[in-house]
Amino acid sequence: MDFEYDPIQVALPCRLTDEELVKQSEANFRFQSERRTVRDFSDEPIDRAVIEACVLAAGSAPSGANHQPWHFACVGDPDTKRAIREAAEAEEQAFYGGRAGETWLNDLKKLCTDASKPFLETAPWLIAVFAERYGIDEKGARQKHYYVPESVGIATGFLINAFHQLGIATLTHTPNPMKFLNQILQRPSNERPYVLLVVGHPSQTAMVPRAATVKKTLEQIATFI
Repeated sequence: MDFEYDPIQVALPCRLTDEELVKQSEANFRFQSERRTVRDFSDEPIDRAVIEACVLAAGSAPSGANHQPWHFACVGDPDTKRAIREAAEAEEQAFYGGRAGETWLNDLKKLCTDASKPFLETAPWLIAVFAERYGIDEKGARQKHYYVPESVGIATGFLINAFHQLGIATLTHTPNPMKFLNQILQRPSNERPYVLLVVGHPSQTAMVPRAATVKKTLEQIATFI
């Protein structure tokens, strides 16, 4: 995309009073703090239109020079999900077999995770988020991107929050390495898998580790100067 500078008026939101802002911010915190990463998904279908709208919300995220260096490969096909599960579990078996190292594996014990990833087939949608290391213009020339990991991370956060707003659960799955996603999803070499997002409704019996609900306090994560 190549544009000349052409400013437009910002759509200004309705201004709240100070009291309303405090109440709304506290309500928003309570809502956001209810989000949970789940591993027990229902196979209940989710309309593609919902996925499309949430991906568009993610695509509205800020990015370096507005290059939007991301691609969202949305997978609902059962055979493709099965292929991804098989490849991911092969990597995870090596990971849990010792490649991760003792410290990492010990940290994971309280979350009770292992190499089995049935949710990759059970959940109705997988979204593989790819980071474009560089772009390719209409003439086939490379286009430099800026702050790619930061930009894609912000967009992924937008995506997770868009689903949470709808009561849809997500799981950020990061098998290492993830290059098999390029092959299975036929993505070009200038794209690097960033995260595999599992999307669906939680099962009626979904559980989460209590340890995962413990978050740092405001004093631990912020300073005010």
